[in-house]
Amino acid sequence: MSKTKPTDNNSLPFLETKKSVAKVLNNYIQTSKDCKGNVLVQKSPQEIAEELNLKELFEKGFKDLTDLESFIKIYLKHTNHLRNPRYVGHQVAVPQDLSGIPDWIHGTINNPSSLYEMGPSGATLEGFMINWMLSKLNWFKGNDLYDFSNHKDNGSGTLTHGGSIANMTALSAARAKIAPESWMEGSPKDLVVMGPSTSHYSIVRSLSIMGMGKNSFIPVPVDTNEVIQTEALENIYAQIKKDGKRVMAVVANACATSTGLFDPLNKMADFCKKHQLWFHVDGAHGAVALLSKKNKHKVNGIEYADSIIWDAHKMLRVPALCTAVLFKQQEDQWNSFHQKGSYVFHENEVVGIDSMPYTIECTKSALGTKLFWSFALEGKKAISLFVENTFQQAQDLYTYLNERIDFYCPYIPQSNILCFQYCPDKLSNIQQLKLRYALINSGKFYITSCEINGERFLRTVLSNPLTQQEDFIAMANTIKSLAEALFFEKRQ
Repeated sequence: MSKTKPTDNNSLPFLETKKSVAKVLNNYIQTSKDCKGNVLVQKSPQEIAEELNLKELFEKGFKDLTDLESFIKIYLKHTNHLRNPRYVGHQVAVPQDLSGIPDWIHGTINNPSSLYEMGPSGATLEGFMINWMLSKLNWFKGNDLYDFSNHKDNGSGTLTHGGSIANMTALSAARAKIAPESWMEGSPKDLVVMGPSTSHYSIVRSLSIMGMGKNSFIPVPVDTNEVIQTEALENIYAQIKKDGKRVMAVVANACATSTGLFDPLNKMADFCKKHQLWFHVDGAHGAVALLSKKNKHKVNGIEYADSIIWDAHKMLRVPALCTAVLFKQQEDQWNSFHQKGSYVFHENEVVGIDSMPYTIECTKSALGTKLFWSFALEGKKAISLFVENTFQQAQDLYTYLNERIDFYCPYIPQSNILCFQYCPDKLSNIQQLKLRYALINSGKFYITSCEINGERFLRTVLSNPLTQQEDFIAMANTIKSLAEALFFEKRQ
């Protein structure tokens, strides 16, 4: 038997390491904000692995602080610089400078928050933030956000690692409502879900994982801008009933991932109330409109939903991942899952809040801490102003591009997402996509792309408060120059 004993000593000094890492990160933040360097430079994984010296570090570890600092600098060089004002890409939060501290705390203490006794502080912060989110929907019946008791007719919810898990959790609750026997006997074959044909892919994925199959999703037609056509709901519902099927849930987009446009929630709520159907709002991106007096009307009717998901890692400046799944009636959350595990689920009263019985995840990081921290850094008014500013940024970009004859915007933005095309009368779908890759490969800007009714569009998500009009002008001019070099000069 080996006499060598394992150690639990840090090979690097804690405080000195912290200072060294903070210095490197601070430089990263400042150079990104000042547009010094590219937004993104992509190299192959083999090249990055070689530059990071992964094999040697994996075998021997960091020799000293210089070794560590070198690794972090190289790592940061090969990242997408979200704090650069010319990052207008995916629906990923541009966090505050100090947003990483909760992850650092959690990585140090490793307290899962799904069991109160394993992470009392994190569980308390999650309960507090869930109460606040419920209050924005008028689903919280307590007198104070410190009230964590179960009031009659109170809403409830939990935080999860992402919208896909949250959507599955909500759909599981909807299934438990209409078919409580499904937990033991499996999903009845007659259950279907209605929703816009542009529903997020996690809806169909959830149904397939739940054993209902992709065909259990019944798509409702959308208009040219991918907003659901509510006038089609009645006919589709009648056909579903004629086919001997039952509607487990009706799903709405608030807002659509592709365009950032909102389904008419009031009309869909009326339809669901008329036929006593579960109404689920995928508000991953757009539920944040609840925080803006100027934009709140865009989610009118969301309060009539039975379940809602709301991503904090999109528009609340929280580093990924952090999503709330909320229920209007707490019983619906309680009845979603039924399982036993004597080591974690207890029949007797427990102190505090256990979210484990109500979530797909067992070990869950302190998501409530991350969400609370986002507000605590600046105060809740600052977050509301941030939301309003991003919506206005999209409007400003639309106004600018709409005044140029070489750009086409198919709609007036309702959120912070805007799609557009460059010279659509001259460039094909393939060329629009090539233009996007040319733009991001230039390193000057980062945007995305999507298809709307079979047409390829360039797509921007405005979530950096430093992005200004001069960046819009520079982006448009860069796109024009790249298009001329790629497609038009060759024809001359």
